[in-house]
Amino acid sequence: MRIPKIAMLSLSVLLTAGIALAQEEKKQEKPAQGQPPQGAPAMGGPEMEAMMKATSPGENHKHLAWYAGDFTFKNRMWMDPSQPPSESSGTMHGELIMGGRYVQTLWKGNFMGMPFEGRGTDGYDNLAKKYVSSWIDNMGTGILVSTGTCEQGGKVCNMSGDMIDPMTGKPSYIRSVTTWTDANNFKMEMYGKDPSSGQEVKMMEMIGTRKK
Repeated sequence: MRIPKIAMLSLSVLLTAGIALAQEEKKQEKPAQGQPPQGAPAMGGPEMEAMMKATSPGENHKHLAWYAGDFTFKNRMWMDPSQPPSESSGTMHGELIMGGRYVQTLWKGNFMGMPFEGRGTDGYDNLAKKYVSSWIDNMGTGILVSTGTCEQGGKVCNMSGDMIDPMTGKPSYIRSVTTWTDANNFKMEMYGKDPSSGQEVKMMEMIGTRKK
């Protein structure tokens, strides 16, 4: 079927007019050089100041630097509260990232005769006003997320989170307490619930010492 010439002419006029109108609207929308687009939020004032404060590292981030460097650690773990703990040792390397907003740590050692590797990321959330931590290791497939508070200038930190107990397959909470005796030595204690009694028990204790 052929399109009549009058229809072709009308279509051409409409397309030309549409293109011209679009170009004119684009010119009108284009802001003057150095000016923000229409409707864009103003850059400055109290809003910008609040945003910069919320996204910048502050006093609560300073003690994260204590984890930066190289450490050795000795570990004791209680698989059964009524039995003596198993003992192991290893190393930890920590470094600050993202302009001091977080510290990443890499832990290496042995667990039950097998090579162990774990990675942690710790920081302070200015908006939530709490410390946050994530943990992964080669003994599982999940990510442990913990939140908490630090006292005494960051020397004592209490964190808690939830994980799936590999022995029962059910959710179970984890609580940890990290205590810095000085800038080169710390103790980390981890607690969980005894599946049989439901009582909180000490699962692990780690003593870390900065390498000289």
